[in-house]
Amino acid sequence: MKIAVVALGKIGLPLAVQFAKKGHHVIGCDVNQNTVDLVNAGTEPFPGEAHLDHYLKEVVASGHLTATTDTTAAVAQSDAVVVVVPLFVDNDGVPDFGWMDDATVKIAAGLKPGTLVSYETTLPVGTTRTRFAPALEKGSGLVAGKDFSLVFSPERVLTGRVFADLRKYPKLVGGIDEKSTAHGIDFYQAVLDFDDRPDLAEANGVWNLLTAEASEMAKLAETTYRDVNIALANQFAIFAEGANIDIAKVIAASNSQPYSHIHQPGIAVGGHCIPIYPRFYLWNDPEATVVRAAREANAAMPAHAVSLLKSALGSLQGKKVAVLGISYRGGVKESAFSGVFGTVAALTAQGAEVLVHDPMYTDEESTRLGFTPYHLGESVDGLILQADHKEYKLLSSANFPGVAAVVDGRRTLDRTQFAGVDFRVIGAPANQ
Repeated sequence: MKIAVVALGKIGLPLAVQFAKKGHHVIGCDVNQNTVDLVNAGTEPFPGEAHLDHYLKEVVASGHLTATTDTTAAVAQSDAVVVVVPLFVDNDGVPDFGWMDDATVKIAAGLKPGTLVSYETTLPVGTTRTRFAPALEKGSGLVAGKDFSLVFSPERVLTGRVFADLRKYPKLVGGIDEKSTAHGIDFYQAVLDFDDRPDLAEANGVWNLLTAEASEMAKLAETTYRDVNIALANQFAIFAEGANIDIAKVIAASNSQPYSHIHQPGIAVGGHCIPIYPRFYLWNDPEATVVRAAREANAAMPAHAVSLLKSALGSLQGKKVAVLGISYRGGVKESAFSGVFGTVAALTAQGAEVLVHDPMYTDEESTRLGFTPYHLGESVDGLILQADHKEYKLLSSANFPGVAAVVDGRRTLDRTQFAGVDFRVIGAPANQ
């Protein structure tokens, strides 16, 4: 089978490699010429994805994967098209479809009868049928459901472990009609492998969600649930700080019950999923007060971390503060919607001189993001840990000469290595 994968980002490229590993001929499409050149050279364009470097070299060398900037030509040669173009929201929570609309126009121009088109980018409910089906029909002159198949099948993986997650989690598929759904199920059964999961209600594999809308809703439901759960943990944590309680012990006790699972609190959860997809849901359902409150609570956590540091130091005016972590989570080089931005903004508003460190970013990359780089060993007054990189577990007060107060937003630092320092953890009493 010939497959076009549109957008070779941190999800799209591993997907293309997975399909190629199954013996299919894949054309990866991307607007970035540098990305295309690196892929064609068998070089991973971004770090941090387990097995990608080795697998990519294999499938490029075998001729099963090539890359191009000409999406239309790639689609014209393909039996199936998988779309993983990013979708963002503006400051008002309104989805910005610009990149996806552009990609859809290019796909439509190359679309031929019998092709399957699968959107994997998370979408507001109804988008596949009401926005992309008409656009594909207009640009191709074909009829969705009759001349070509159209499905929505959400990606359900985390960057850094995409290949493992593709095997671990059921693949959800829903089309604009029964024929499209059946075509989508056949496709994913041909390109994916699944782990045995006796814990699931039905066998792990490709699951029929019947409609595109149900499939769209499934992804929004699971990510929005997580956002609400995290918000609850964060509110528990703030209360626990004032009640002389360590919330980690409370959560561990609660999670021992089979019906309960509460996330650990933290400064923020970033990336393209948790901060964004609840807003997609709110775009569909603006009266969802619980969802809105959860999003606001999570977005406020960087400011809360700064308030803890201010409480420890008395004032942040003129104080030199280092923020550890640009990435939204440890081990992943991705700054999208990371808590670092809110943390730096809150510190700056308090008059602090803010420096930022991340082992995965060069000084030049940090500067391009608008930060002043910090280097271990430089003198600081305060410290906030924002990302749980494993490298930070080895740090001590000796790495931060003059540090008087620390706020660990992710329970990563070793408290015993900061003797004599006012050490605070979100969700725990001060210095406990």
